[in-house]
Amino acid sequence: MSSALPLNPTLRPRPLVLSGLPAAMGVGLLSALFFSVSFVANRGLALGGGAWEWTAALRYFITLPIFFAVVAARRGLGPVVHALKVAPVRWVLWGSVGFGLFYAPLCFASVSAPGWVVAAVWQVTIVCGVVLAPLLYRDAARKRVPAVAVGLSLLVLAGVGLTVAEAPGGVHWSFLGGIAAVLVGAVAYPVGNRKSMDLGGGLDTFQRVLVMTVGSLPCWIALAVVGGVRAGAPSGAQLVGTLVVAVSSGVIATALFFAATRRVRDNPTHLAAVEATQASEVVFVALAEPLVLGASAPGPVAWAGIGIIAVGVVGYAMAGRRGPVRG
Repeated sequence: MSSALPLNPTLRPRPLVLSGLPAAMGVGLLSALFFSVSFVANRGLALGGGAWEWTAALRYFITLPIFFAVVAARRGLGPVVHALKVAPVRWVLWGSVGFGLFYAPLCFASVSAPGWVVAAVWQVTIVCGVVLAPLLYRDAARKRVPAVAVGLSLLVLAGVGLTVAEAPGGVHWSFLGGIAAVLVGAVAYPVGNRKSMDLGGGLDTFQRVLVMTVGSLPCWIALAVVGGVRAGAPSGAQLVGTLVVAVSSGVIATALFFAATRRVRDNPTHLAAVEATQASEVVFVALAEPLVLGASAPGPVAWAGIGIIAVGVVGYAMAGRRGPVRG
């Protein structure tokens, strides 16, 4: 009979698996890379004379059959149909807010502002995701806004301000209108995302995106009608450009971001940290837009602002890894 002691299960080598907040933030950064394609492509389409209404609507017309096919292949259409039957009005509302009021303003802004400026102002959505929590939730734990999150939000805002201050062409009314539109989208996106998570708690990421896309269809149909009346049918180049955006940002990036936020949905600080990864879009766009479109690159002040935004992202990540911080 052997006298050897049994192995302690806790001492067995375990595979290195990235989980929790680090994994969620990694997925968030990857989604930001794919999201950044839309800022560059939309600016290129605007400079080429494409109507912003078509640029916005076509993205969701293209992504709808893609997500339908993905969900059908996963045999998940049943819960989607059930969710739409149970709360059709609420899905139209939050789909229109989370997708319609998010993306249409970004396309409108691309007409009057460079992509990297739009991407910088878009980072205000990080702040909105934090400060709107008391208005979106009922339970005390999710309503609370940690003091560190407020401080980091102000830091991000300061970086956004510096970046916008050096916008090429100066500040004019058209430019300010575009900035105001981006701010509308910055509020709408976290509100729609969080409300859809609560409304579709039993849905996976692909199912939730599909339901939100279906819910937002009235918005896109109306916008397409406006674009058709104002500018006629979209050109072939606009169809190709929106197809690229639809696949990279509408399918890949959206699925990645929703999957990342779902991982940490019950921890407000972790959720804010994941949402903060979207600030890296500014860096991706600022590097890519001058190369792809030959546009003006950010100057020293703008790069300083981008650097400050990055510091805010790191701060969110560090605060999130320690867990919720008492205010």
